[in-house]
Amino acid sequence: MNVFLWIAQTVLAAMFAMAGVMKSTQPKDKLVGQLPWTADFSQATVRFIGIVEFAAALGLILPAATGIVPVLTPLAATGLVVVMVLAAITHARRKEPGAIAFNAVLLILSALVALGRFGPYSF
Repeated sequence: MNVFLWIAQTVLAAMFAMAGVMKSTQPKDKLVGQLPWTADFSQATVRFIGIVEFAAALGLILPAATGIVPVLTPLAATGLVVVMVLAAITHARRKEPGAIAFNAVLLILSALVALGRFGPYSF
């Protein structure tokens, strides 16, 4: 199970790091073409979401890998669960079922990491 959690953490961290950097560095006008939901939010909100995603990506790997405050790893995963619930709500309002399904997969993976790291496979 520990190997699965590390793989899940790595995949989630890579995905959210890339998404976070993109959202926090690209101008909103450029993002609207790739991420239509960004049209509904201000530039500051989109950047904040990107920063949160990037911070969570770091939190999924660094505390567990270094052994420094490893409780931050399941907390980061729990934070991503919250982000994915909010993202699914946004996509539901926009009637984007494909995006909701993708959010659900990331939510489940994040929840498994959170439960595994809070539970018997904590550090």
